[in-house]
Amino acid sequence: MMADPSPASPLCRTRLACVAVGMALAALASAPASAQEGKPYVPMVGQEGKDVVWVPTPQPVVDRMLDLAKVTPQDRLLDLGSGDGRTVITAARRGLRAQGIEYNPKMVELARRNAQEAGVADRATFITGDLFKANLTDATVITMFLLPSINEQLRPRLLQLRPGTRIVSNSFGMGDWQPDQSTSVQGGCEHYCTALLWIVPARVGGNWRMGQQELRLTQKYQMLSGTLDAAPIVNGRLDGRRISFTANGVRYSGTIEGTTMQGTTSGGADWSATKL
Repeated sequence: MMADPSPASPLCRTRLACVAVGMALAALASAPASAQEGKPYVPMVGQEGKDVVWVPTPQPVVDRMLDLAKVTPQDRLLDLGSGDGRTVITAARRGLRAQGIEYNPKMVELARRNAQEAGVADRATFITGDLFKANLTDATVITMFLLPSINEQLRPRLLQLRPGTRIVSNSFGMGDWQPDQSTSVQGGCEHYCTALLWIVPARVGGNWRMGQQELRLTQKYQMLSGTLDAAPIVNGRLDGRRISFTANGVRYSGTIEGTTMQGTTSGGADWSATKL
């Protein structure tokens, strides 16, 4: 799903894309209602929705997004703005239980038909709803193709999800929350061909006791700064519940569990810390 197809919109980055969307909207507006009666619902690229217009993610990008998130059958995927269901269906074909949230009930019906035809209706489900009101907490992977402004509205809720939850977006970012990884599809895709991955970081900002030392951490998304006693922390980073940083020339790596963390140093010594 996408938004506003005006010439100033990101949707019209190229003249070809802008003309294609404009033609689709014109055709949608001029099509007589009687022509649709009795026929299966067929969506049109550029048709309007609640917050966005519909532009499907190219299948090679869907595949790349799922690859980037390293999905497994143990994951539960949630697709925000699921459109014709292709991301959910692709995930279900990989053995996941996946659900799509879509505001347009006709698109939901179409997605359900597509899942039935693909033989994955037992694992690919769709609900009609508002993505801003959806329960995100059960998902281990969230996929979306929304504009940056919508991504940023969702960002506070996404950051409250379980550390390690993977979020994958087609082409559009999260403001100053930089992606952990990104990759582009070179073949089979002309527009909107980049997959972006974020891993929800654990929340570690504050003061910690590490043995006889005090570890002070300042967190901005997955990036860390601070001090270990008087020594500044450099190259501090979170990867879900995994933490790493360097102080006094020593590299610390470990895992966070609530108010404790523990791991090993680059010299092989064990370390642990407790939140103050």
